[in-house]
Amino acid sequence: MTAQTYWAEHAWLDTGVERGVVVKTGTDGRIASVRKGVKKPPTGSVTLRGLTLPGLANAHSHAFHRALRGTVQQGEGTFWTWRDLMYGVADRLTPDTYYALARAVYAEMALAGITGVGEFHYLHHAPGGGAYDNPNAMGEALIAAAAEAGIRITLLDTCYLSSGFGAPPSRHQLRFSDTTTERWAERAAGLKGDDNTRIGAAVHSVRAVPTGQLATVAAWADEREAPLHVHLSEQTAENDACVEAHGFTPTTLLADHGVLGPRTTAVHATHLTPGDIRLLGHSGTGVCMCPTTERDLADGIGPAPKLQSAGSPLSLGSDSHAVIDILEEARAMELDERLHTRTRGHWTASQLLRAATADGHAALGWHDAGAIRAGALADLTTIALDTVRTAGPPPELAVETAVFAATNADVRDTVVGGRHIVREGAHQLVPEVGQALAEAVAALRA
Repeated sequence: MTAQTYWAEHAWLDTGVERGVVVKTGTDGRIASVRKGVKKPPTGSVTLRGLTLPGLANAHSHAFHRALRGTVQQGEGTFWTWRDLMYGVADRLTPDTYYALARAVYAEMALAGITGVGEFHYLHHAPGGGAYDNPNAMGEALIAAAAEAGIRITLLDTCYLSSGFGAPPSRHQLRFSDTTTERWAERAAGLKGDDNTRIGAAVHSVRAVPTGQLATVAAWADEREAPLHVHLSEQTAENDACVEAHGFTPTTLLADHGVLGPRTTAVHATHLTPGDIRLLGHSGTGVCMCPTTERDLADGIGPAPKLQSAGSPLSLGSDSHAVIDILEEARAMELDERLHTRTRGHWTASQLLRAATADGHAALGWHDAGAIRAGALADLTTIALDTVRTAGPPPELAVETAVFAATNADVRDTVVGGRHIVREGAHQLVPEVGQALAEAVAALRA
């Protein structure tokens, strides 16, 4: 890693939007110094023209769902009919085809300004449930794909044992299951992190991990001080089945078995009771909202403002990748709430950006990312302010412009650990990302 000097035309710092900001990065991939009020680029510096933000965090991803884009937008249906189509794609993946697809998907994320992703990974085994010679072949393919695409990854290795409240896994779900939490823990312990990778854990959902085994997953994460994520109350059918099976809501069940806490992130949290919201907030459990997926699957609108007021930090994810655009996720959280309440201004643009940056990275275990300040990881995302979507507003409104008008197409530069991964809209490591995506998806349809 070589040291580099970047000159940002405008940058979003702790003090707000500043003009002429010099960011020096060190050989350790961190920000060495930040200096504002520099009117011209210093000699030898790299110019970042537009608004430079901390790198964006995608706190919830299922990389293989990217192969569903377009195909699942036909006709009618529900989450459950969508799931059947998803299983069809999962059945056809191998470590090699998963690597090719994930590399292209993570490159698409880099083009969208994402510098870190949380991969909620449950596709562990071969079709039929047999183990690969390397039992972590699929997870290691994802780790390698992220490195090749130039972004960081938190691999959230997911425990998935049941088709629903103790029922055996379906034919499609055999690939997901380690049969017991002890076997899951043994396999997951073989995964190794590095400078680009953190290893975390996930409970797929209360329907997929028997109640008596939830504590094993929570303890595995606790011993390693690792992030722990869980799909929570995405569907009312899950809530109803949980109450019928146990007499409690999913949130109460998780609380009773030690799953909630400051290192835990609940994904979706769409259909909650007031008591659920208090449990999540008072325990400091984070919540990852995925608005484009939640509306694509007709899930509903989660109580994000109430969760945040109760004490839950919010993060954002692209989940099923109907689109990969964290700026869209940020504004969708606000705009969906406006539709729900018929009032405006639940969050400021800066608060939404915090969910998209610092709080998202923290949910993935990267507490030293998400800010442009000395000592932080040198992750930068630059949004153009001169496109047909962003031109016009004055620089002092650049944050509002980025959140409420810009899209992934307006990302001009992405820097990860001081490395210039996307330069002037072109990925420097993966040539022709669109072609790579097309080829990877086509291989799954052959």
